[in-house]
Amino acid sequence: MFKTIKELPKEEYLAPGHRLCAGCTVGTTVRQILKVTGNNVVIVTPTSCLEVATSYFPQSAWRVPWVHLGFENAAAVASGIEGAMKSLRRKGKSNEKFHVVVIGGDGGTFDIGLQALSGALERGHDFLYICYDNEAYMNTGIQRSSATPYGAATTTTPPGKKSIGQKTKKKDLVGIAVAHGIPYAATACPSYPIDLMNKVKKGLDVEGPALIHVLTPCTTGWRFETDMGIEIGRMAVLTGLWPLYEVENGKVRVTVQVPMREPVEKYLKMQGRFRHLPEEEIKKIQEYADELAKKFGLGPVRKT
Repeated sequence: MFKTIKELPKEEYLAPGHRLCAGCTVGTTVRQILKVTGNNVVIVTPTSCLEVATSYFPQSAWRVPWVHLGFENAAAVASGIEGAMKSLRRKGKSNEKFHVVVIGGDGGTFDIGLQALSGALERGHDFLYICYDNEAYMNTGIQRSSATPYGAATTTTPPGKKSIGQKTKKKDLVGIAVAHGIPYAATACPSYPIDLMNKVKKGLDVEGPALIHVLTPCTTGWRFETDMGIEIGRMAVLTGLWPLYEVENGKVRVTVQVPMREPVEKYLKMQGRFRHLPEEEIKKIQEYADELAKKFGLGPVRKT
């Protein structure tokens, strides 16, 4: 396991010059992931910001084997790759062994790709699924997804006289994955790189399917300055809105303790997508954070 940044490999398997937005934390997340996988990996990526920005024809930013496919079938394709190589090894036609890793957005995971993901988890395929979650369909115009948090403004949940924006809470992706009986699932955030990379290593090492749900603040859709992404991700953790934890064989462990939480208002006011919220709606979000804190044993809110 990694303990310090100095222990990380120097190689970069995501090339510079890709077309991800300035300040996008997805690129940071992928760099951290590939530090752990090395080049002994096949990356599977459904349509998403990441896919579009890293494969601008005729160029590619990927320095490892990479497959692009539709929104809905990333987990199915990953299952096929893993199953095919297992069959070749069993028949003595190959002794090659590599990791299969899916990196998909929230739209292609929470919504369009959930059926294929559920099937792959239930069948027990040996691969790691990583969802980078920027909490809307950012690639196609900032429409809401089932990962969009309560109260957020998107192009399909605009605030107004009769709407506060998104009306439902985020879907519990890790809870859904754990319900399939998989050996490993976790949350992560690129603001805590060692935590994220150690979880990637665990997900690669475990036998069977693993899933990591990564919060990736989006400068365009969340409406914040391009140098603020990592700080906003850190604030999500410190408020308790994004607890960092893992579930190994059904056992839950918090990996980043927060003995004294920041009020959610600090997090919300860093982003334009929550700027319209009245005090009573901010209070509801604070109550939700308090519920999460109680569930995961986080500390009380710091008094201001």
